[in-house]
Amino acid sequence: MSISTTNATTLTELLEANRNHPGKITYLEGEHDARDVGYGELYARALGILHHLQRLGARPGDKLILFLGSNEQFIDAFWAALLGGIVPVPVALGISDEHRHKLLRIARTLAGPGSQLGKPFIYTERRSLERIGAFAAQAGESETFEGLRSRAFLVDDLADISRAGQVHRARPEDTAFIQFSSGSTSEPKGVVLTHGNIVANARGVIEAARFARDDISLSWMPLTHDMGLIGFHLIMFYGRVHAHLMPTELFIRRPLLWLTLASRIRATILCSPNFGYKHYLKVLGDRPIEGLDLSSVKLIFNGAEPISVELCEEFLTRLAPARLPCNAMYPVYGLAEASLAVSFPPPGAPMRTIALNRHRLGVGHPVELIDQRSRDAVRLISEGRAIPYCSVRIADDEGKPLPEGRIGHLHMRGDNVTRGYFENPGANAQAFTADGWLRTGDLALFHEGDLYVSGRAKEIIFVNGQNYYPHDLEALAQRIEGLELGKVVAAGVRPPGEEIDLLVLFILHRGAMEDFLPLAAQAARVINEQAGLEVAEVVPVKRIPKTTSGKIQRHLLEQSYVDGEFAAQLSELAALREARRGPETASRSEIEEKLRTICDAALGGRRVDVNDNLFELGASSLKLIEIHERIDREYPGQVDLTELFDFPTIAELAHHLESKLGAPRAV
Repeated sequence: MSISTTNATTLTELLEANRNHPGKITYLEGEHDARDVGYGELYARALGILHHLQRLGARPGDKLILFLGSNEQFIDAFWAALLGGIVPVPVALGISDEHRHKLLRIARTLAGPGSQLGKPFIYTERRSLERIGAFAAQAGESETFEGLRSRAFLVDDLADISRAGQVHRARPEDTAFIQFSSGSTSEPKGVVLTHGNIVANARGVIEAARFARDDISLSWMPLTHDMGLIGFHLIMFYGRVHAHLMPTELFIRRPLLWLTLASRIRATILCSPNFGYKHYLKVLGDRPIEGLDLSSVKLIFNGAEPISVELCEEFLTRLAPARLPCNAMYPVYGLAEASLAVSFPPPGAPMRTIALNRHRLGVGHPVELIDQRSRDAVRLISEGRAIPYCSVRIADDEGKPLPEGRIGHLHMRGDNVTRGYFENPGANAQAFTADGWLRTGDLALFHEGDLYVSGRAKEIIFVNGQNYYPHDLEALAQRIEGLELGKVVAAGVRPPGEEIDLLVLFILHRGAMEDFLPLAAQAARVINEQAGLEVAEVVPVKRIPKTTSGKIQRHLLEQSYVDGEFAAQLSELAALREARRGPETASRSEIEEKLRTICDAALGGRRVDVNDNLFELGASSLKLIEIHERIDREYPGQVDLTELFDFPTIAELAHHLESKLGAPRAV
């Protein structure tokens, strides 16, 4: 059955066209906790929330930061803003202070001197607002926070939504919402997407992927991410596909529930970046596949970071007993600047891959196809061809189109492509070519007409499905005394046999190895604490390669790491680290022992001393959520997730927990 769509030219028209349609969105909060919201109810709720926003003073063109953890609350507020011509600005809630810092930076950007409409509004929970305030006071950001607080609408105060707000008639060229980048320390860039951009992308996706009227989708991707918001809400809503949304945090805690629910609801459309497949397979382990029937799955969208061919193959092979079709993996290319989607393969076609010589990947040079078993082989996966209403080309360093079989810069243009970044003339000048193509920052080639993305010209590091800029992470590390600009390099490295990028820091150090250990620990900890990322290795280097203009040549350090040139130094550091640990500190109480067992299990059987700092051990945000989930199971409601930042050792956390429980502390 072909899909039923509307003739809507804006998202406002789309919501109004769907209000009388029997479609619904299902929110999955647990294994047996589901809530359906019909399209008509969504429209009524959005209008009711709009009334409150307008009473607060929000007018067409104003910006509304959405800082929410609940999918349902987010979508209600998102549509409320759109109906009023208010521009939603999604920001991830997160668990660390860095997420709050990013929020304040975005608020400053939206209210900057070039902004035409003044300070933004914010829609959030009272508890989240209080935490932002506490952080702002410590970070010297009280002025920015006070501006937000005076224009805050709290979910906690939403009691009556019976009165309808006044709908604003949007035009296709009007801004629909602004998607900000994942910058850590620099001012984040806001991708401005119009109603016309989103509608064109939705039409292109539905045509290219051949969605059907009886399709059922399931996503755990965050709604602050373009794959989550545009791909698995807005496009599904445009195509009237029955969409199911589960919280990202629920997937992280219980990844196996993802496909259990997919089997139960007979999902036909799923999605995940590399790290989601890796997380699922790791938790699944060697246990047999039982009780799953995934035969209904037609497409598993695989995007949001460079796609690992090996991981795709492992996932399909491992889930074959669950009757997951071997042609279900759907590798696609896209980015926020394209309103999400750029190129898709034909649905139902088997994955197509090529193997290239990693030493023949220069821009403009003919690529060399080699046997995929060669040690010099880099396997790339076809991401199909440009979707309708979008075009792509491969260009050399001067912007001239290149023929098939040559790697170059990937450019795009079309009805779905952004008109630019929010009030950022400098970024816009760099982003667009003289003839109107947008530079994606990625390198790619055409082979037999298909697009293969080979790397990142702009050196973005992909970790856990998110983009991180090397200079941002380097700036975090530079807060440590002695690590000024140019002495630390962050890079995403994928050693042979790994399916995902590892975050590696290279630090200039010419002294003794014993003196490097504390520096390495501090650097890993600050990245861990501030960005929630796990640093796989901190490598001492005697020289940081740079171009004649002073630009760091990260690719040379990455290649040296992959080639094993630092193996001896890393082995020596590991031996020194183990020797310094000394005998393990005995647990001083039953609670300490339980916490140690929990941390050991979450950190992969690593030996955790009660005085070890979890961040120095590489407890990423995903690991912290897992540790917190296990603690909450043992001591329900006693420890807040954010308290792991305040009490980062087992001994400190145990003492805090004992004081709450009134438990006696052994000496």
